[in-house]
Order: sequence, then C-alpha cells, then structure tokens
Amino acid sequence: MSTIIDERYELSLNRIKEISENPEVDEAFMGYFSFVARFILMINAPSDDKEYNKMLYEDIVGDNYENSYANPKFCSRLWNKMTCSVNESTSEKPRKTGISDESDECSERKYDNKNLIGKYNTSQLLCFLYTEIRGLIPYVFEYKYYMNRLEETETALSYKEIITIYLELFIEVYVLFHDAFAISNDIDNKELHEILYWFMSDNCDIISPLRVRSQIDPSLDFATSIINNSELSGEEFNPDYLYKYGEYVTDNEIKIAKFLADMPQSDIDKMASTFTEGYRIGFVKAGKPLHKKSTVNIRYNIGFERVVKAATTNFNKMGLKPVIYRAGSLSLTGNGVNKVGFTGATANKQYDYDHKEDVAVYLDKEFVNRKADVIKNAYEGMKELAAGFAGPAVMEVFGEEPFEPEAKKECIIPDVVGRKFQVDISDRLSQIVNEYIKGEERSFTIISYPIPEIGDKFSEIFSKTVELNTLDYKRYETMQQLIIDALDTADTVRIEGKGTNRTRLTVKTQKITDATKQTGFENCVADVNIPVGEVFTSPVLKGTNGILNVSECYLFGLNYIDLTFEFKDGMVCDYSCKNFESEEENRNYIRENILHNHETLPIGEFAIGTNTTAYRMARDYNIEQKLPILIGEKTGPHFALGDTCYSHEEDVKVYNPDGKEIICRDNEVTAKFRKSNPSKAYFNCHTDITIPYDELAGIYAVREDGSEIAIIEDGLFVLDGVEELNMPLISK
Repeated sequence: MSTIIDERYELSLNRIKEISENPEVDEAFMGYFSFVARFILMINAPSDDKEYNKMLYEDIVGDNYENSYANPKFCSRLWNKMTCSVNESTSEKPRKTGISDESDECSERKYDNKNLIGKYNTSQLLCFLYTEIRGLIPYVFEYKYYMNRLEETETALSYKEIITIYLELFIEVYVLFHDAFAISNDIDNKELHEILYWFMSDNCDIISPLRVRSQIDPSLDFATSIINNSELSGEEFNPDYLYKYGEYVTDNEIKIAKFLADMPQSDIDKMASTFTEGYRIGFVKAGKPLHKKSTVNIRYNIGFERVVKAATTNFNKMGLKPVIYRAGSLSLTGNGVNKVGFTGATANKQYDYDHKEDVAVYLDKEFVNRKADVIKNAYEGMKELAAGFAGPAVMEVFGEEPFEPEAKKECIIPDVVGRKFQVDISDRLSQIVNEYIKGEERSFTIISYPIPEIGDKFSEIFSKTVELNTLDYKRYETMQQLIIDALDTADTVRIEGKGTNRTRLTVKTQKITDATKQTGFENCVADVNIPVGEVFTSPVLKGTNGILNVSECYLFGLNYIDLTFEFKDGMVCDYSCKNFESEEENRNYIRENILHNHETLPIGEFAIGTNTTAYRMARDYNIEQKLPILIGEKTGPHFALGDTCYSHEEDVKVYNPDGKEIICRDNEVTAKFRKSNPSKAYFNCHTDITIPYDELAGIYAVREDGSEIAIIEDGLFVLDGVEELNMPLISK
C-alpha cells in the first residue's frame, strides 16, 4: 500500500508542478490555480525556520488577506462577473458510493432544490478548496516527523495518504476547469460542488479516524517530542524550536518562551503543580477513579513548553501519559474560531471567522450518518485507549485585543436546514464520545495565563495572575459556604442591574427536602476551574424569567456589545446585541456563536463569582475585556447558556466540603430526556456570561414567604461574614 500511495503522491506533485507553470484554464482562474499549485509545492517541502514560517501564512496575515484566495469577499469580487452555469436540466445521476444504503434517495436529494448540491457558487467553493489545502500544513509537518521514525511508518503513511488525496482533489477540480475552458468555457457549478461533496464523504473514513487516534493515543508524540527534545532554559535556550510545529509564530510566542526560560525552576514547578494538583483534586472531590486512567490530554499555546514539560513530569507520577494534539485544521477536524488542542498564534481572526461554517459545503443527513458511523467505528477499534483517557488539562491564554468580526455575505452560510444538521452532528458525536469516554469517569482542569500582547505591564500582570491562581482556597471556601447557606433558604434568587444595565432576572432554585444533608449550590474552589471563586447551581427552568444584559463581554475570542437575552421558564426566547448595523446580522452573530445554531438554549448554570481580587486586577490594568471566561466568570454573577455543569454526570453523587450532597445536577430538560433521548437532553455547549460588580444593583435570596436576604447590594457583598471580599473592590 505504501508503494501505491508513494506513487500517487509523486504523480500528483508532478502534475501540480505543471499546473503551477502553465494552468490551461480561463484567464479569470489562471491566477488561482497557479497560486494554489505553488502553495501546495511549497508546503510539501517543509522547513523549520522563521522565513519558511512567514511564507506559510503571509497571504492571510494583515492587509494581505484583502487579496487572498482564502478571503471569500476577494474571491467573490474577483469572479462575480463570471458566468458560472448550473446545468439544471441534467438527468445524469451522481456516482454512488458507500455513503448510504439509500443511494437512490440520496440521488434524488442531490437534485432537490431544498438540498445541498448547487447551493454555493463557484467563488465560495474555490475559496473553500484553498482553505482546505491550507489545512494540510500540520499534516505535512507531522508526516515529516513520523517518516523519520521507523517504528511509526504506518502512522507516517496515514498522514501521507491524507496529503495525497487532497492533492488529487485539487487536480480533479483543475481538470473540471481545464475541460470547461477547452469545450464551452462554462463551469457546471453543480459538478464542482459534487466533486467536493463526494470527496468529503468518500474520504471521511481516512481523515476522521486519524483525528480520533491523535486525541487518545500517547504514541502520537509529535508535540511531546518537541517539548522533551528542546532546550527550554539556560544558555542553550533557543526559541527557534517553535518553528518545528508548523504553527504560526509571532513575537508573542517567542517572548513568552523567553520569559519562561528566564524564570527560576521553582516558579515553573509551582505553576505546574497548581495545574496538575487541580486536575488530581478534581478526581478526588468527585470520587472518580483516577487510578483506572492512563492518559491525559494537555492543551496549550505554543511558547508555554517549559510549564507543560514540568506538568508532564507531574502527570507521569500520577500514572498518566500525555496526549498532546493540535487544534483541527480541516473542516472535517474542527477548524474555526474555537480551537481545541495545542495551537500557535492566530494568523488572522477574520480568516478563522470567515471559514467557521465551511462544513456546510457537504453537511447533510447522509453525511451526518456517514461521519457518525466512521467516528463510532474508530472509537470501537481503539476502545481500550478511549477507556484510559482521563480528560483534558487546559492551559488557556489571554491578553489579545477583543475581536469584532466582519459579517460577510460571501462566506459559506448554512440555511435553517443546514444549521439543524450542525446541531445533529454535534449531538451524535457527543453521544459517541460519552459512550467510550464515560463522563462519570473523566474530569478536567483549566488555568489561564497572560501573553505579552496584553501590554507593557505584561510581567506584572503575569505575576499577579500566578498569585491569583494560588489564592488560599480555604478562606474562600469558608466565605462561599456562608453565601450557600443563605441561598439554600431561598425559593428564588433576584438579580438586578444598575445604571444602563437592564438585567432584571428571577432564578428559581432547586427544592431542598433535607437541609441537614442537601445543598443546592456547589462550593467551587480551585480544582477543575482555576482560580478559586464561585458558588453555582443548575436552576429550575420553570419560574426562571427575565432579562440578562451586559454592556460588553468577550466570549471565546469574540467581542459582544450590549448583549441581551430574555428568558421564559429558563429558556432563551429573545436575544440581541449591537455589534452590527442590522438586527439580522446581530441575531445571526449570537445564534452562530453563543446559541451554536440552536433555536433556544436553557440557563444551564447560575453562579455568583467571589474572586474580587481578579476583578481588581482587571480594573487596575484595564484588561476587563481581555480576561478569559475562566477568570471573568469569577468576577460577578454569571449565567451559562447550554448544558449544566453536571452534563452526562447527573447520577454521580457530589458533595461540598461540609458533607452535604449537591442536588442541583439535573434540570427539567436533562431529567426528562437524558436516559431516553440524549440528543434532546444535551446541547453540547456551555457559555458563561458575567455581569461585572459595578453593573450590579443587587442579588437577593428570596424565600417562599417573600422575605429576602441581601447577598450583594450596589456592587458590594453585604452578607454577614463575607465582608472581606469587598477589600479589593473598595481599595485603590
């Protein structure tokens, strides 16, 4: 097989070289095919140096993106005057593959105007193709690595095969344009779309299993090898190791690597210990079997290798081998705004945003079924590895400028049906993962650190963040218990904004039947979510009503202005923001990025953040809008849209430090559907939206008789025994 793939690869490269020199297509498309062909040749000759790294990403960086074939708007502007015909009269049925037993139905589907083929125009599809080819960069670097390891020849072959099929796809598309130029000069848009659709369908079983394996198999040690074999401190330190990843490298990554290289080993060990101990304690508190686990996934931004290396040593002592995989780069593996895995710098956030829904090019019912079957078969073949997976340990970064995207009509934008398929595939894959990596047996931890981009006071902010991550959790535990004791007497909790903040919200709390043994709120210190500082619950949906509003917030790399949600019986019934001129654009922005294409979502969590120290740090350094959700959620009351914090673990009993069982593990949706119909029970998202203290008029625990206990008034804690929390708020 290796010989066959080697031959296909070499033949493809030779043909692409010919195309790069003399593309025989319509003049309007010559530049595209020549450029993309040269790009393919370039990425297939990888190098670990700065200049090569620059070449990989230069056409999508900064102003260059305005004239990039990866920019949907540029492609549309370039080709919008071209006559790209769609042959509506064709009676030829598409070729059949093993996508479905219902192949005749599938054929009918493809020519129904309600369905996919022919929906997107030529400029969109060519832009999609180039973006997919850009996604090969990581595969080339990892192929090069495994090719040099004799024991990993099969792994190297897997990477080479993926590279090869994409080269063949490019040639197939080129031939379509070549033949059109030679015969009629008309491009059959349906045929172009079909080529891309069937490529994704036919090759899903080549691309997706390797992605699954990379997420659970520690023998895929590309990143681990870079970490272990690079000089990360001392006289031999050289940041050039960063270029070995194939990720985009900026001064930011180099500066953080140098900053950490100069730190005493004791400080590095302290950071690593905070990280790994939080992970271990998460298992202990939840009574989960860490001793049964063999692997842990470490996620980080490149530049933090010295901390990751120390963390790896700690995890090894727990019996956990590191699984370190990069964020997805192809539409099939999860490219887009939300990056899961290790990652370099973002070359262009607008580029990521423009292509976050590219999967819509081929996502339909048949593809949902196809991919779900492929993923399930992949996990079944690796079920022992999956069973040993303990969960992710995530090291986030913050400090980037908040990003407000341009909403481009030229992008791949799914319709209502397409969005339903996005929800469906998310549900299906989530169920499969939970079948093989059981929620009641896994845990996680998340910690955040600033990056140099945050500003001139980076070193100060970094030091303050380290202090923040290591606050005395016992002090918070005691004060948070007093807050919980008050909240446990409540029937509802009333939250009111002040000034321009329009929040007026009533949250219905879980009914406690035995106050000596039960509690409705979790006392969250510093284990899975670092730093310390919140009490939270899963609200009762019926009776949870009102408006949530924040003046500005930064969620998963995107900025929102005057973000507002209205709730009826705990479900989103209306929403708005003021990022764009039109209401439609604003609603689309929220629906895509917060609702994740669901028509509505429940309030999965209500919490009161108590980390006023984090709030003060943010204000002192004017970085409120640069804080990650992880820290931001601790700086005021917050509300999570989507699943509860106990998703897929509702039957696992959990207890607060005082010994009381936390009973708020279900809401009406999960209780009704999680055992009979999980796709209706879970939404596979959880987005925390925080009201800062200075936008808060008050939080009140309201008893059944109407009496109230004030928790916060005018932005300050007023409950007896927690006044210490106000010190950072009132100090200058």
